[in-house]
Amino acid sequence: MPLNKFIGKGHQHGGSGPSRDVSDSNSTVSGGEPADSDDIEETDESGQSILLNIISQLKPGSDLSRITLPTFILEKRSMLERITNQLQHPEIVLDAKADPDELSRFVKICKWYLSGWHIAPKAVKKPLNPVLGEHFTCYWNLPNKQQAFYIAEQVRHHPPESAYFYMIPESGIRVDGTCIPKSRFLGNSTAAIMEGSSVLQFLDLLDKNGKPEKYVLTQPNMYARGILFGKMKLEMGDHMVIKSPTFVVDVEFKTKGFISGTYDAIHGVIKDHRGNEYYEISGKWNDIIYIKDLREKNASKRVLFDTHKELPSKPLVRSLSEQGEYESRRLWKKVTDALARRDHDTATREKLGIEDYQRELAKKRAEDGVEFHPKLFKPAKQDRDLNYYIYKDIPADASHEDQIRMILELAPILPGQKFTDKFTIPAYKKSEIAEGRSTSGTPRSK
Repeated sequence: MPLNKFIGKGHQHGGSGPSRDVSDSNSTVSGGEPADSDDIEETDESGQSILLNIISQLKPGSDLSRITLPTFILEKRSMLERITNQLQHPEIVLDAKADPDELSRFVKICKWYLSGWHIAPKAVKKPLNPVLGEHFTCYWNLPNKQQAFYIAEQVRHHPPESAYFYMIPESGIRVDGTCIPKSRFLGNSTAAIMEGSSVLQFLDLLDKNGKPEKYVLTQPNMYARGILFGKMKLEMGDHMVIKSPTFVVDVEFKTKGFISGTYDAIHGVIKDHRGNEYYEISGKWNDIIYIKDLREKNASKRVLFDTHKELPSKPLVRSLSEQGEYESRRLWKKVTDALARRDHDTATREKLGIEDYQRELAKKRAEDGVEFHPKLFKPAKQDRDLNYYIYKDIPADASHEDQIRMILELAPILPGQKFTDKFTIPAYKKSEIAEGRSTSGTPRSK
């Protein structure tokens, strides 16, 4: 459909290029531009003393989610926004959707999911922990003249859980997901055990049961090494699994051993559910990823994805003046501005102010016997793949125009959109209202 039917035209931004070494605040990238503070490894003595003071209170296996970490290791983005890393190569998933061969389609889904992990700060940085009820929305203007939409909300605080929704309506592509990071202190390392999963659906490709073709994708875990001694290093570790109705791949993210091995290596084999092997995936998740056809004798590896040549498509976000007080970029603005200046005293003070206010709200809810309910996502039924889904039913067989209108009714996403009074109503109540209208014969949306 023509994009001019909807507001929100903007410029598509390219991503960062190959890795670069950044050591201090005077560092520059090519062209003389100052380095992004997310790429600077902070090693000042005051910062290290703060970190050591926190570590002195911990024992191996302790839960870091309840500890206030020093701001010098924080990225200038909330986790709700960082999740979009896995969505910043839409051209790959569009190519997969258009492929008529099921196995070839699965290979391209593997390529798409693996393409997002290298999009991260060059230094060891942790995204900001979203506060309860925080939300983030964005969109993409795609090369094929379509638009993609993303909505995320922090639906739980302990344990922290983020729920998200992504859709390219005109191509019948939908992603729902939850991210549940569980942080642990391991001595000289910290681990983020990434529970939760993503569910990708091709809405107009039906399986043998007449349901949209579905892929369930899990995440590797993340490790920050060298927090007590040695050079700090981020590693991805353990396993990432992708399952479709016919195929499965278990990609191992290998961590370097004390004596042997290498950093950032991956390995996995694409199989069908009977165990027949088709392709081997190898290489490095932040360098070049290779694939080899196991059905051909003496087959050579070919490049599946080169992180140095493929530029991510950054999400487009409404201006701060249009955002609500609980939207990620507005909520954390004073913190991220201070982080950009490397003013960690101000960043710490502003961050603690946000966190202290959240504690007051939680205490007040407990005193009043009030339970928190998300505004955009509702708990799922037990037979679903995820804990939470977007509250509005967006039928797979609805027209693209109707699907887009339904998405834009959920929350402001495009420039010029306004909040409505309905936005503040808890998601489960909005869902009940919509279901009541449906059963009485009234249309669910205008």
